Amino acid sequence: MNFLDFEKPIAELEAKIEELRHLSNSDQINIAEEINRLQTKVDRLLRATYAKLTPWQKTQVARHPDRPHFSDYVARLIAEFTPLAGDRAFGDDPAIIGGLGRFRGRSVMVIGHEKGHDTDSRVRHNFGMARPEGYRKARRLMEMADRFGIPVLTLVDTAGAYPGVDAEARGQAEAIARSIEACLDLRVPILASIIGEGGSGGAIAIAAADCVLMLEHSIYSVISPEGCASILWRNGDSTKDAAEALRLTAQDLHKLGAIDEIVPEPLGGAHHNPTAQIDSLGEYIERNLAELLPRDGGVLRARRREKFLAIGKNGLG
Repeated sequence: MNFLDFEKPIAELEAKIEELRHLSNSDQINIAEEINRLQTKVDRLLRATYAKLTPWQKTQVARHPDRPHFSDYVARLIAEFTPLAGDRAFGDDPAIIGGLGRFRGRSVMVIGHEKGHDTDSRVRHNFGMARPEGYRKARRLMEMADRFGIPVLTLVDTAGAYPGVDAEARGQAEAIARSIEACLDLRVPILASIIGEGGSGGAIAIAAADCVLMLEHSIYSVISPEGCASILWRNGDSTKDAAEALRLTAQDLHKLGAIDEIVPEPLGGAHHNPTAQIDSLGEYIERNLAELLPRDGGVLRARRREKFLAIGKNGLG
């Protein structure tokens, strides 16, 4: 497992446990009691550490390479998933994946950012940072779902839209704006889940939803802490201060009214037990989707627009 900087004491204990297990396997020595004692200590330390994470530490957890990604959620929650590619204008963008499938027996359109799991897949998916064709694809799929009366599920996990020259040349800002417009224009339920990073317009482009769920240690912000620090402090030494000032944690955003519900993560974060995390989010999605489905399409659209315009009005005090 990849350990973060603040998890160093936990990593040392895990290493000791692994050594003892190898010793037990090779020498047939019964040391189960010592392993159990150390494991209890690890659990206690994990609980204490994750109960008081700073915003910057939560940012590190949200970016953890072992955290489950879009493809993991789809593989476990969506049956008969059929990916649909292309924006019908320029090309396909692997940073955003979308398609039809069945969520617990119900037809859904699933759209989300994919970061990739290893070097090759991360490069192929551009680390989840979409270009205009990605957002135009998302818009196309949302409009298709609306025509056929199919609810939309989105999974958000991006540091932000790709800021490259080619993306800007093809109308990045317009594509994001049109994607948000498509979200707000749907007459079918749309439910968004922030599963890792929710960065800037690249995130909200597919997250202007009837219900926004957010994993406990995910982040959602107008800009990354590093970007904020470079603009406000003009150096990279104030990243932690920027993370604090941005109010990017699920707890802060729930108070602000920017999200609707916080989904708890397993002890030590989603990367410690991806299967449990995916199943847990599935339960939250099923419950909220069941509440949205009976509502009239016009009412859904009107309330969604009011909700979007009201984001931030509550304040944090």
